[in-house]
Amino acid sequence: MGHNKFSAQHIRGMLAVVGLVGVLLPAICQAKPGYFLYQLPDGSRMITDRPVTDKSYKLVRSSRQVTGMGRQAANKYNRRRPPKIEDYEQLIRHTSNRYGVDVALVKAVIHTESHFNPDATSHKGASGLMQLMPQTAAKYGIRDLYNPKQNIEAGVRHLRYLLVKYRNNMQHAIAAYNAGEKAVKKYAGIPPYPETRNYVTKVLRYHGFYSTWN
Repeated sequence: MGHNKFSAQHIRGMLAVVGLVGVLLPAICQAKPGYFLYQLPDGSRMITDRPVTDKSYKLVRSSRQVTGMGRQAANKYNRRRPPKIEDYEQLIRHTSNRYGVDVALVKAVIHTESHFNPDATSHKGASGLMQLMPQTAAKYGIRDLYNPKQNIEAGVRHLRYLLVKYRNNMQHAIAAYNAGEKAVKKYAGIPPYPETRNYVTKVLRYHGFYSTWN
């Protein structure tokens, strides 16, 4: 009797373990990836820690680890001037010169943000050529974010503000444009967010590209 009782307890214990595994395994298998690699409409690539709903962004890879994504994100892309840049060349140059901001930097930000699409809208609510949030635009008295002239006006003024704030440290200004001033202050520099670090790299890369055209 004792042997049979022990065997029954042993079996019940094993069944309990199997049941626990059955509960946990689906949860483990369904664990969402933490990092996403997207290819943007301009052919460049971006790493972010959250999924993007914009259908023009093509998902290249998703993973719970960022390791190995850097090499894929650095793949070469076709460095062609966007077809719409000529539509805004004079406006960008005039506004940039008026506020003393590097023309190449403004073009680099616009290229990274919207690929020169004045109707671009992000899932976070940023709008227009320079992908401004409504509160940022309101700060500079801008109401129509899809109006290229108004959008560039507010975007350039905001860039000037950030460049002055960070004493012409372009990397910090670019990081703040993407992640906000609080994030830059918190980390005393570029925040360790994959999306922001990738953003800064892209803007600087485009800045070098457009500097050869100015």
